[in-house]
Amino acid sequence: MDAWDAVVSRRNVREFKRDPIPPDDLDRILEAARRTPSSRNLQPWDFVVVTDRGQLERLAGVWRGAWHVAGAAAAITLIAPKPDDESRNWLYYDLGQASMSIMLAATGLGVGTAHAAVVDQDLASDVLGFPEDRFCAAVISVGYPADRPLRPIAEPKRRPFDEVVHRERW
Repeated sequence: MDAWDAVVSRRNVREFKRDPIPPDDLDRILEAARRTPSSRNLQPWDFVVVTDRGQLERLAGVWRGAWHVAGAAAAITLIAPKPDDESRNWLYYDLGQASMSIMLAATGLGVGTAHAAVVDQDLASDVLGFPEDRFCAAVISVGYPADRPLRPIAEPKRRPFDEVVHRERW
């Protein structure tokens, strides 16, 4: 799938087949994350990949909206330094870019994703073992869609183009 098809095919997938992701494909998704541009090239992230079913089930407890992690083939977590006031804005922007790199690379391989917030940092730390000066910013579930394959969405549920795009001024 080319880049444009990945953009127009990506959707949140929360129900997955039990098929594992081939290691080379999972590494390709992670390489896309690693190559993501960041402010001042600081690359403020680490990625912890979870494929163990028991760990995925535990990780799904980090937030009520993370239930889909339990049924995924894998989860990719974004670990970052705890932000201070100066770093907060660029850190979250950079993590958002890395998240989208993960999701678009996965879509290009026919692999579905969904993101989840992390509310229970203690549980996340217990499951993932990251250092005390870090936090888990997000969890992205990864797997093959259970319902239908990823393909371009003809009529996305989005505000009309002319309503959201302004040229020169608002």
